[in-house]
Amino acid sequence: MALLPVDEALARLLAGAEPLGEEILPIAQAGRRVLARPVEAYHTQPPFDASAMDGYAIRADDVLSVPAQLKVIGESAAGRRFAGAVAAGEAVRIFTGAPVPPGADTVLIQENTERLEDGAVRVLQTVSKGRNIRRAGLDFSKSDVLLQPGRVLDPAALSLAAAANNAALHVVRRPKVAIIATGDELVAPGEVPGPDQIISSNDLGIAEIIRIRGGEVLDLGIVGDRIEHIEAAIATAIEKGADVLVTLGGASVGDHDLVHAALTRRGMELDFWKIAMRPGKPLMFGRLQGLCVLGLPGNPVSSLVCGHLFLAPLVSALAGRPYRPDIRRARLGADMPANDQRRDHIRAEIHPNEHGELIATPLPLQDSSMLSALARANGLIIREPHAEPARAGDPCEVLMLR
Repeated sequence: MALLPVDEALARLLAGAEPLGEEILPIAQAGRRVLARPVEAYHTQPPFDASAMDGYAIRADDVLSVPAQLKVIGESAAGRRFAGAVAAGEAVRIFTGAPVPPGADTVLIQENTERLEDGAVRVLQTVSKGRNIRRAGLDFSKSDVLLQPGRVLDPAALSLAAAANNAALHVVRRPKVAIIATGDELVAPGEVPGPDQIISSNDLGIAEIIRIRGGEVLDLGIVGDRIEHIEAAIATAIEKGADVLVTLGGASVGDHDLVHAALTRRGMELDFWKIAMRPGKPLMFGRLQGLCVLGLPGNPVSSLVCGHLFLAPLVSALAGRPYRPDIRRARLGADMPANDQRRDHIRAEIHPNEHGELIATPLPLQDSSMLSALARANGLIIREPHAEPARAGDPCEVLMLR
């Protein structure tokens, strides 16, 4: 079977991957979610002319020459306005955020005044009309559309929606991604492995990729190498409403591959298997009763690299989140041999040199089982199929991981 090019595999994986339905959430629970509908302002902000400084609300014409003396007739504070109006020769003590009383057209900052004992204030510096006042509607007006669908509710967007008096928001439903780790050799972190066992680690890294991209993780745990157990886990994923099923290990479709056999017995339609890439060649993708099924390799590095390249954009598309891989231009920090028919993703340390150019230095060991190397690497050097030998200093492309 010919190996499928990476770009074609990704295109087939993402075909038809659209944002899922919407749900309504209290605004306090909507952080980092994606808007499904526009956000409208339900009132004007600020709703009144407000003071931008602590000082005195005055008429600018009363202080055309200084020093000038004004009679202080009251106080306006945030949440407690002055009930009267300002006439000629009068001032109202005012604080930041407080309503500017009628008659006043300017706020004089307190640093340019001197309070007198007889209830008056001496003005020491002139001020232009309108100074230090935030006019009603300066930020937004009632019925303004403030945020558009597709916006991720980051801190600023969330605060804006709240300021516009939205108590709940329509957001894109998070895709639910079920994870099944398969293999008799696996035990959970913290357990004591037997002489032929290892600690399961891929599931945790894959789950974090899902969360970062806006998905909800449904961890179905470790499933042993029994076809009936694997089928039961698949059935659980379907029953719990998963949108994506990720299997870890057993991504091959050989005669002894229980994962593939279990999926086939449940009715999966296989789209592709085997990708022209390294690491991650035995990647499987299919569809099962509305589920996207992604079979990731068992080797930890292969699994996580495939997670970054394929699972991250799939979850992002279903969650309605923008996705653009962080691919940059760099220069090689070491010589590279010619490449074969697979696209290589070489773990590398990538840092700027004294001229600001990124230098990508491949790590000396690239075995697909070595998580320590992947944790050291902050990016992957991308080497296209059949690339010619390259020398240190030659240009290259890198995919930044962090």
